[in-house]
Amino acid sequence: IDQTLVKAKSHIKKNEIAEAQYLYKEILRLYPKNIRAQKGLAALQNHILVNPIQTSPSFLLNKLVMLYNQGKFTTVVEHAQFLTKQYPGAFIIWNILGAAHKNLGQIELALKAFKKVTELNPNYADGFNNLGISLKDQEKIDKALEAFKKALLIKPDYAEVYNNIGNAFKYQNKFKEAIEAYKKAISLKPDYADAYNNMGVALKDKGRFKEAVKAYNKALSIKPDYAEAHCNKGITHQKLGELEEAKLSLGTAISIEPDNSENYFNIGIILQDQDKQDEAIVSYKHAILYDPNHAESYYNMGDCLKKQGNLSDAIVAYNNALSIKPNFFEAYNNLGVALQEQGDFNKAIDQYNKALLHNPKYVEAYNNIGNAFKYQNKFKEAIEAYEKAISLKPDYADAYNNMSNTLRFLSKFKESIKVCKKALSIKPDHADAHLNLSFALLNAGKIKEGLDEYEWRFKTNKFKSYERHFSKPLWDGKKNLKGKRILVWCEQGIGDTINWSSCLPFISSQAKHCILECQQKLVPLLRRSFPNVEVKLENRNLDLDRDDFDYHLPMGSLYRYFIHEIEANDKMFPHLMPDPLRVEYWRERLISLGKGPYIGISWKSSNISPERFNDYTSILKWSSILNIPNVTFINLQYSDYSNDLIKIKDEFGVTVHNFNDLDHFNNIDDVAALCSALDMVVSIQNSVPLISSAVGKPTKVATWKQSSSNNILLNPLSTTADIYERNTEESWNYIFNKIAKNIINHEFKPI
Repeated sequence: IDQTLVKAKSHIKKNEIAEAQYLYKEILRLYPKNIRAQKGLAALQNHILVNPIQTSPSFLLNKLVMLYNQGKFTTVVEHAQFLTKQYPGAFIIWNILGAAHKNLGQIELALKAFKKVTELNPNYADGFNNLGISLKDQEKIDKALEAFKKALLIKPDYAEVYNNIGNAFKYQNKFKEAIEAYKKAISLKPDYADAYNNMGVALKDKGRFKEAVKAYNKALSIKPDYAEAHCNKGITHQKLGELEEAKLSLGTAISIEPDNSENYFNIGIILQDQDKQDEAIVSYKHAILYDPNHAESYYNMGDCLKKQGNLSDAIVAYNNALSIKPNFFEAYNNLGVALQEQGDFNKAIDQYNKALLHNPKYVEAYNNIGNAFKYQNKFKEAIEAYEKAISLKPDYADAYNNMSNTLRFLSKFKESIKVCKKALSIKPDHADAHLNLSFALLNAGKIKEGLDEYEWRFKTNKFKSYERHFSKPLWDGKKNLKGKRILVWCEQGIGDTINWSSCLPFISSQAKHCILECQQKLVPLLRRSFPNVEVKLENRNLDLDRDDFDYHLPMGSLYRYFIHEIEANDKMFPHLMPDPLRVEYWRERLISLGKGPYIGISWKSSNISPERFNDYTSILKWSSILNIPNVTFINLQYSDYSNDLIKIKDEFGVTVHNFNDLDHFNNIDDVAALCSALDMVVSIQNSVPLISSAVGKPTKVATWKQSSSNNILLNPLSTTADIYERNTEESWNYIFNKIAKNIINHEFKPI
């Protein structure tokens, strides 16, 4: 006991109060009536009241620090909470407790602990610094800056505090002030790699990418294995368009920290920007492997899957993101887009509304609600949604563009054109708006202006991949082609190629030599039909090196330069020549089925998207045609028709004959011969009526009047084609009744 009492007094002389207190308590635990220990402890309590800053025994602090350094933060919290009851004035314990809470993500508890630290020791700069960090984590930036300033009053050369001030300003997008704070930190601590790295991020966010790279390089010269700086450098290279350098930097970051999900996430973004969706998905999966709660990786993976058309898996990915991050309003929005592309508009609108619940000013959600209503033909509601988006963002060009489309669907062409031009006044290079303006102008009968605007098509995401790049110049419609060679190249579907090929004689007659490059399945038919044109299979492999022509022209631009010739001819004569032997073959096959007339039908497209829902209808709506007596119907549908043929038989008792040995999709030459052998073709707007009318067969086309596909550019021009237009407010029954009446009154010639 004597030795212990002497030791306690020795601690008191050294101001090691906690150690002395511990020894007195140990004596009293064994000998509760020891007077000297009682007096010593009482005197010590008076000392603590006069000098409230306490410490705990050094071995207890060392144990806490050891547990903290081992990352056992939960254990640290348990021990520290116990010790704060024994040593309530020991600010160091409170400081360790706050740090442990912070590492566990318990920001509110960390904040309380650090506040206690500053109350117990107002001269402890670290306490105010830690308090400031916790306040920033709670997005209380102004209060955080106050705490950092108090730390600097105590310790003016505290480089870490200047770095944290920079982070606070950066969070407020005050990049100039942030950069100045980082520079101050570096002036106090020239080898401060973190400050260089953070300054690089601020410079990047300010758009000063090259300076940012220099800052990252400086950080890496100090700390070569600084994975975060390698990662940030990679992101900045990406901003500069230096994608290979970006991947190299991020690859280095991964080699240093192979289990860091952020590195894989950022590589995924680069691969996604390069349109390498499969590789991006693999990278996002790696990110999720190392961080199963990485909501952004699920979200981006959903975007990749959606772009690939894998909507079901995209929906799963978005839902995974939302299960982790329930307030992820962008994920609700993109989930809605995926559901919308599946045609589930009501569920899509539900998701857009959830996005708005978490972010009431999220204009993209209002814009998408407008699109969903538009596809449901709820045009009034659609316009209201677009107007709401525009009220929140008056320069929202996309909303104006979509509103323009909606007005066009209502046949309000003048208003549609005006609103589309408003979109272009905001964003003159808005390619989709130019393309939509083209369709509005064509629908309004302003042909020349519409065809001029159609030249923007290759700037849109939809058509960008169709464009070809040659060293030889594009023909401008003015240069004399006498003695020159011109290459005309297909750019879209086979129906468009067939339709636009009607203009080949106009251009081939002006040139010394005309080459047409088209889809392989069209080569035999077009070679036979245009003997003065060299018809070849499309080959993009050597585009930049080719020297076999002087000018080139995409087929979609033929109308622009030959519209006067087209209009002068009123309607073009049939321009395709099917194989006469195959025509005779199909006539015999038709006769074997029974009596005519033989009418081919096609009722849907293989390309059905929300934008085209109004162009088509169910085969069951064709009752007025299918119930015409004494007609033999022939299937010309080239995809997904088996179930519909069964429906027709069950519903109407009518057999639509299908030739199983005919490949409707690939053998276009034989399809043209079959169409020529028929008496008539009835179809919605797909490639079938373009083929049948081009071989001279009477063709009835049921189309939506306000469709982007219903205009001089995309409709069949042949004299044998009759267009039946359904207005938006009309039912398909009205159109099919008109066609049926025409068929009944048609005078069919014997086959």
